[in-house]
Order: sequence, then structure tokens, then C-alpha cells
Amino acid sequence: MVQLRDMNERDIEDYVRWFTTETEWMKTDAPWEFEGSEEECATENAAEAERAAWTEYYESVRQLPEDATRWKFEIESDGVHVGWVSCYDDLEYVDNPEQIPAVGIDIPVVAAHNKGVATEALRLYLAYLKERGFRTAYTQTWSGNHAMLRVAEKLGFAEAYRKKNHRIVRGEVFDAVTLRLEL
Repeated sequence: MVQLRDMNERDIEDYVRWFTTETEWMKTDAPWEFEGSEEECATENAAEAERAAWTEYYESVRQLPEDATRWKFEIESDGVHVGWVSCYDDLEYVDNPEQIPAVGIDIPVVAAHNKGVATEALRLYLAYLKERGFRTAYTQTWSGNHAMLRVAEKLGFAEAYRKKNHRIVRGEVFDAVTLRLEL
């Protein structure tokens, strides 16, 4: 069973691992942001920096009022913390004067892949946003992220904009893709 929840203190060490040693997920989520940083991720200094940053983030989550809109939730699958879902409104290369949120998802735990966890977690988050009054959502990815494109298709997203040859990943050129969903 897939559930969304606020971050708890135990999640901090998951994030430290995911951003320092269990970094396979970085190959699909905006890999251009991480290229060349593999060696930096695995250092003790990197682990301490991640721990400090995630501890600070956790403290900010703890202080959120119960009724505040959540821009990020943790994903649990069968009681195991496997990743997160989040949204933002500062879209890259697309004008967004209405500040329509774009949703994103990361599931660093490889054992949770190809089991419908991402689709269900994103479905739950989109329902949450709809309950909060949002009527439209975007997602942005790159044409080489086949898993995210499949999830978006299953949920009914339609391509709204494509920027050709915008991303270079491991020496290969890909399009940037923005998809839109009416909630």
C-alpha cells in the first residue's frame, strides 16, 4: 500500500544515503544537475552536509501548521520510506503567470520500481492538490526519462510544450518536455 506523509526524523538518514551513496536515481531525475558529482557525493563531508541540510528541512516541516498546504510529502510503500513527491511553480522555459504547480517524484529505493508505486503516489498527491483548490498541474521531464513519461501518460497528462535538443545527458541530446493535466 502506498501512502503519503510528512517527513519524520528517521527519514533524515534515508536522504543522506540517497544523496551520497544510493544515487542511482540521479541518472533519471535531472541528471544534468548531478553529472560529474558522483565522487563528491560519497565523501564524509558530503554526508555531514546532507545530514545538516535535511535536519534543518525536517525542523521546518515539524513547524508547519496542520492545515498548511504541503509542497512535499514522503512516500511509503508497504511501510517502507521509498522516496518523495513534491511540487513547484517556477517552471523552466515555460511562462507560468498563473503559478500552476508542477509535480515531481523521486523513488530512490530500486526495490520499489516497476510496481506502480510512482503512479499511485503521484495520483494521491494530485488528489491532494485538487482538494486544496488547484485545478491544473504540470510536470516537467526530459525525453530520456521513459519511466516518468509512462507515469504521466497513465495519469492523463498531455504534452503541452517540448523544447527540442535542450538537455545533454551522458553525451546524448534530449528534448525537455512539459506536460499538463486538468484536475
